[in-house]
Amino acid sequence: MVEISTDKSRLNVPFIQSVLTELYWAKGRTIEEVQTTIDHCLCFGVYLDKEQIGFARIVTDYAVFAYLMDVFIVEEHRGKGYSSQLMEAMMNEPSLQKIQIWRLATTDAHFLYKKFGFTELAHPEKLMEKITKKIK
Repeated sequence: MVEISTDKSRLNVPFIQSVLTELYWAKGRTIEEVQTTIDHCLCFGVYLDKEQIGFARIVTDYAVFAYLMDVFIVEEHRGKGYSSQLMEAMMNEPSLQKIQIWRLATTDAHFLYKKFGFTELAHPEKLMEKITKKIK
C-alpha cells in the first residue's frame, strides 16, 4: 500500500536529487539546491513499503497562491495510479484549502493534471518570467 506524507524528516534527499537530476526540468540540480527547495516548500513524499518512490513540492503562501513543482514517481512504479494518489493528497491537504490560484508547468503530463481541474492559462499574456539560469 502506498503512503503519502508531508513529514520532511522522512524524505530521502539523495534519492530525490538523483531522480530530479535526470528529469528534463531539473537536470544538474545539486543536492544543496534540492535541500534548499525542500526547506522552503510544503513537500510530499510517496512511499511503498517504507521506500520512497515519489516526491512533489508546493511553493505557497497558504492563502492565495500555490505552485506545484518537481512532481515525480520513479519509472518502475509509474502506471499504477500513484501519481493520481499523490495529486489527490496535495489537492486535499487541509492547509491548502483556501488557495485561490494553483499553477504548474509540464511538458508531458497534461492528462494527469487535467483530471484535477488544471487547464491551460486563461490569460498567458498576463504572465511574465525572468530566467537567471538556463534549464537545459
